[in-house]
Amino acid sequence: MKRLWITLLVYLLINSYNLNSQNIYSVDKWMEYMEELTSETEDEARIENLYTDLSYLTEHPFELNSVTENELKRLPFLSDQQITSLLTYRTKYGKLVTLYELKNMEGMDFDTISLLLPFVYIGDISVNKRPFSVKNLLKYGSNELQIRYDKCFQQKKGYCSYPDSILQQYPNRKYLGEPFYHHLRYSYAFDDRLQLGVVAEKDAGEPFWNSYHKGYDFYSIHLFFKDMNKWLKSLAIGDYKISFGQGLVISNDFTPGRSSIVAQAERRTNGFRRHFSTNENDYFRGMASTVALKQFYISLFYSYRKLDAGVDNNEVSSFKTDGLHRLERDWEKKHIIPMQTYGGNVRYENSNFSVGITALSYSFGKYRIQPDPKPYNLFYFRGNDNINMSVDYMLKTKKVKFYGETAISSNKAVATLNAFQLTPVSYLSLLVLHRYYDRKYQAFFGNAFGQNSSIQNEQGVYAGMQWTPFAHFKLFMYADVFRFPWLKYGVDAPSSGQEYMVQLDADPGKNFAWYLRYKYRKKEKNRTLENESTLNILPYSQQRFRLQFLYGIRSVWILKTSADCVYYDEWKGKRSLGWMISQGAGWKPSNLPFQSDIYMAYFHTDDYYSRINSYEKNILYAFNMPSFYGKGIRLSLSFRWNILDKLSLSAKLGHTYYADRNVIGTDQEEIEGHNKTDLYALLRYKF
Repeated sequence: MKRLWITLLVYLLINSYNLNSQNIYSVDKWMEYMEELTSETEDEARIENLYTDLSYLTEHPFELNSVTENELKRLPFLSDQQITSLLTYRTKYGKLVTLYELKNMEGMDFDTISLLLPFVYIGDISVNKRPFSVKNLLKYGSNELQIRYDKCFQQKKGYCSYPDSILQQYPNRKYLGEPFYHHLRYSYAFDDRLQLGVVAEKDAGEPFWNSYHKGYDFYSIHLFFKDMNKWLKSLAIGDYKISFGQGLVISNDFTPGRSSIVAQAERRTNGFRRHFSTNENDYFRGMASTVALKQFYISLFYSYRKLDAGVDNNEVSSFKTDGLHRLERDWEKKHIIPMQTYGGNVRYENSNFSVGITALSYSFGKYRIQPDPKPYNLFYFRGNDNINMSVDYMLKTKKVKFYGETAISSNKAVATLNAFQLTPVSYLSLLVLHRYYDRKYQAFFGNAFGQNSSIQNEQGVYAGMQWTPFAHFKLFMYADVFRFPWLKYGVDAPSSGQEYMVQLDADPGKNFAWYLRYKYRKKEKNRTLENESTLNILPYSQQRFRLQFLYGIRSVWILKTSADCVYYDEWKGKRSLGWMISQGAGWKPSNLPFQSDIYMAYFHTDDYYSRINSYEKNILYAFNMPSFYGKGIRLSLSFRWNILDKLSLSAKLGHTYYADRNVIGTDQEEIEGHNKTDLYALLRYKF
């Protein structure tokens, strides 16, 4: 261990004597933005969707002199004012000659430019779009093949050998498949108008090529047309994603939430997009299309697919949404419930005003959804089919914006979300958002702003501010006050809560930047006090601190030093403290087709309640942010090597040492010992 620490120290300090005077525009700034979003949610499936989309855009960036408003809206960190500022600058001064002109645009601060740079470039736009023909499709189309392989080096309990007599009695003790993760993705694109893709995946523990099953566990295919002519805006065949309004009725996007960027609270993407991730739950399978008639957009879709669920006598007690099929009981639930979904959206839209009507219907064949009756799920959906309808709206001027959506379900329950955003000057933006989700409202595909995972049983007011009081400094603040009028899982009475955040970003030097963040969250849950037998609904709180420094060395190094602290406190009960100190270093030489990142951290937490996320670099297209509790050391080393012009390899080796335990994990994921080591590798070939 001592030798390893010395090696890492040399890796960080080599050539550190010569400081560069260039600004730090980290190519990974957008990944830090994703890390912040992740710290507020446990919805890793939808986070993976957003991460995949942004990863794709970094590999296929927008040309700044031809990028459109709708394309810029795909970047969630850009505000309306920043998008307008960029387009206005281009109209007023003509084509951009250099990316440094971004500094001259009103509202484009250092942080925003750092986020934007990986997604844009300046190139030749003189070539007109080529007509569709077999010759052009073959000559000018681009192909890409990705092969990924992940493996944990330590043996987990689910892969141990057991006598046949034990497995006959306890078949779910052993995983059915091999101990590695693997996926294959192929895509073809003809400029931005035609996309074809195939995805095949197996999770670790799922059978891939043995006596139980041969082949991948999950397959996905899509064919997507975009902007084919003036009236056909999109056509999806196969697997696709949908988003309309603010998500009260339907959305496969990541839920916008409480973050340091005020603009993140709004959904700005509407319509259909291809499904090209390994997410096995949040997508539709069938056909979808949007046609444009001047400023009216008409969208229709149909989907049929089978879901995983636990079934007894044609009654569904629960859905299985993790996509894992590693045990006998997982295969018993695989693709049991047929779901048929159809609907559409009619929208009128111009630059300052839009209004849309969304309607959809879904049914489950001969099966009936019937959760096990509990007081907290009294108002959950029960039945065979449901209908949702909504009206979404947006009205804005140069300084004011109002947007929202109001929806209704078959049982006549209502949900509504409305927001008012004020930007009096380019360096100040204010937002107030109110939501009311009736406890009876039921939307299977709903996915909107809120504290709950479902659009139900929640009321709240959120206020956010984004302010640049001085040059090189930016202040973010938000407050969210909410209540749950009905019971929740683990809370046997109506409850309430509040959440606050303040963050200060600074870039005082040309080779140095830092930020400080504080978050406070208070909620309520079931608790029985010591020496008492009655159940109480009592508050608990969590406070998070994060301090990060970013600095550059010799233009090829970017170093990141972070300190994190979590304090958990229950009223007259448990208190726990957790902290982590981490150091990251990125090396990207200008004369080599190679870049690497190293990360090391020491964590010390009292228990699971004070666990801390690890903000470490991952391989391309792979989102993973592990959290740790206890005492230990986290190390990771990743690199990307462009072996040839069209062939590249990305890999990461992550190792965790626990000083306070002899067993890591639980159930079939249990590992005996102090150490856990994982390998992630992605081979990509473009042709």
